[in-house]
Amino acid sequence: MDRNNVEDALWALSDHPPIPKRIRREIGRRLNHGQLVHQGGKLMRLLRRVWVLDDNPYSVWLDENYGLYGEVNQHFFRHPEDWSVEDLFEHVGALDAVDKRFAVFLEGLVSADVVPDVGGQRVVADVINTALHQAGLELREVGEEGGYPVFGVISTRAPRGRPKNLIFASQEKPDIRFSDAIDNHVEIVTNADKVLVYDRPIGTDGLKWRDLQMWWQEAQSIEDAVEVKTSLYRRLKASLPVNSPPQRLLFELYHQIHSSIMPDMPALLPEVWLHWDPRTMRLRGRDALLNSRMDFLLLLPHGKRIVLEVDGSQHYSRDGRADPALYAKTMRGDRHLALSGYEVFRFGAAELRDDGEARVMVKEFFGELFRMNKPV
Repeated sequence: MDRNNVEDALWALSDHPPIPKRIRREIGRRLNHGQLVHQGGKLMRLLRRVWVLDDNPYSVWLDENYGLYGEVNQHFFRHPEDWSVEDLFEHVGALDAVDKRFAVFLEGLVSADVVPDVGGQRVVADVINTALHQAGLELREVGEEGGYPVFGVISTRAPRGRPKNLIFASQEKPDIRFSDAIDNHVEIVTNADKVLVYDRPIGTDGLKWRDLQMWWQEAQSIEDAVEVKTSLYRRLKASLPVNSPPQRLLFELYHQIHSSIMPDMPALLPEVWLHWDPRTMRLRGRDALLNSRMDFLLLLPHGKRIVLEVDGSQHYSRDGRADPALYAKTMRGDRHLALSGYEVFRFGAAELRDDGEARVMVKEFFGELFRMNKPV
């Protein structure tokens, strides 16, 4: 009971999207025993892990029919005609639990630990999603473990695919080619030292600084941990435009503010290439892809993608004069990103001129951003 209370208190702060009671009931009504009970012990272990089936410290020595555990065992497993899945939800407290706990429960119901069959997992996920979509959420495959898909409850607005290649830390348009288009293998043809390509799988936790540092250590064959950290930081910072002190300050402040916990923080990726087109914008004309490069990108847990842009005068003027067409183009690119599942946050260059004021603003921004996207 104490463990659940602590978890609920933490999860209540996570601002998990709401899953209304009506939708929870509907999920229970759509599911049946046969979809969930593959050897009763598997589902029972999930129930005991997520819900409080008994709070008696001596229950291990008591009869197996004792308390709620006994009721579940008797009415759901031994005599399935007694309780439906909806009844089970009601008795264990699933209908009134905090949203995050219910989401964890759903993820468990479609896990290989409960449904040890890939096809069965996907069938159960599809059944749940018919109701869960009404809340703007869905169970989506976010990884793999032991050959089985791993599902997570995420927003239906989140990008569907996982990142396959991150091309970043370069102001120059990269000269790339697909050495194997089927496997999506990217090769830097010229100036390979001027661009970074992160091609490792990115899981449900997003991309943390620790992950980036491990990749850099192997890629550069560096053994000393301090050198790995400092050389990676220098390489990323060197990719930032010298003529944009505000952009450089945002990068510096992010690392200074989170220095004590940096390994567990999302990696702040600079100069990330979103669109790559071998033809120039002049040749493409109106068909050219907008916002080909982002100032910064954060890959947060469960597929959340955060774009940070530092707006200088080049975003709204030419030769010192306001240019409405240029500004409209920037806004059109933002709309495209938003509709593709990215969240875009813009900083005015004037906000990042004074170090002291900027530090307060940046600390508040990231504190609120990570509070809203807390993985627990």
